[in-house]
This record gives sequence, C-alpha cells and structure tokens, in this order.
Amino acid sequence: MSRLKKAMPMSYSLLLAEDPAPGQQPGGLVGSPMFPFFLVALMLLFWVVVILPMSRRQKKEQEQLLATLKRGAKVLTSAGIVGVVVSAKDGEDEIVIRSEDAKLRIKRNVVVQVLGTDAAETAKQ
Repeated sequence: MSRLKKAMPMSYSLLLAEDPAPGQQPGGLVGSPMFPFFLVALMLLFWVVVILPMSRRQKKEQEQLLATLKRGAKVLTSAGIVGVVVSAKDGEDEIVIRSEDAKLRIKRNVVVQVLGTDAAETAKQ
C-alpha cells in the first residue's frame, strides 16, 4: 500500500476517502451539532426578508381596494359571485350587490377583485 501511495500524485490521494482519526468528528456543516440551529435561523431570515413584506403589501392593497368600492362597481367575491355594487356606505362593513335577479348583502372583506364598472348602475345615481 505504501508503494501505491508513493506512486500516486497528490491530487489522487485527496480523492481517496479515509476515516477520521478516533475521537474526531467528520467535518462539514451538516455533520455539525449546530446544524439544526443554522437551519432554523436560515428559515427565519427567509420569512423576515421575503414573506413578511409580501403579506404586508397584499394586506395594504386589499384595504385600498375595499376603501374605493363605489356604487356601480362590478366585483368578484371570494365565493365566486360576480355582482354589481348597489349600495356601499363609507364606514359600514356591509355592502349590497346585485347578481342577476338576486340582491345580496355581503361583508366588504369578501370582495376579492373589482372587475370594472357597470354604466347602467352608475347612471342611476
């Protein structure tokens, strides 16, 4: 074996895997006892840098959308109902929408998207 080691260049001997000396732990981050703490810290950093600002921005956009609801706006609810706003008073939590032949009283926060305006409903004002 020693004859083989002398004949091999240095780069080949680095490729051969050898067991660590007794009492010595294998190197690397994954083998470290601090690895779980590092992983949790990395996930926390990701949450603070990526997810938290994104959720704040979405919440702000939703509040702005709900504040601008006016009579005649065509809206989509979270239940998939498309309707036209019949009455929306500032400061109230409920609005009334018309969808085909039905009038529905819904909470403002279930409105997901404003699809446009209905000219006929706006003209009634």
